[in-house]
Amino acid sequence: MTQGKIDSLDAVSAAPRFHRVLLDNDMVRVLDTIVPPGETVPLHTHRWPSVLYVVSWSDFVRRDADGKLIKDSRGSTPLAAGTALWSGPLPLHTLENVGEDELRMIA
Repeated sequence: MTQGKIDSLDAVSAAPRFHRVLLDNDMVRVLDTIVPPGETVPLHTHRWPSVLYVVSWSDFVRRDADGKLIKDSRGSTPLAAGTALWSGPLPLHTLENVGEDELRMIA
């Protein structure tokens, strides 16, 4: 895959409606991700590991580039606002908010 194709699948480039850059410098990039109920974030990737901070929670379904289910949060314990967790880089995926609330994370 060419660098241009990789860059075009970066979350901010591929899904700007759902990802807003809060800070970007040589050391870190901070994203505000908001997914309203019933919305699906188009295919994108997160190339770097991140700390995720839960602003608001909603159930979601994550699928890979072929549409195969990777994660369905339904049935899991919801994460409370204010929870922080670690995530490694995420390969190509979509994310559908299947809950009733806004899903919002700072990464």
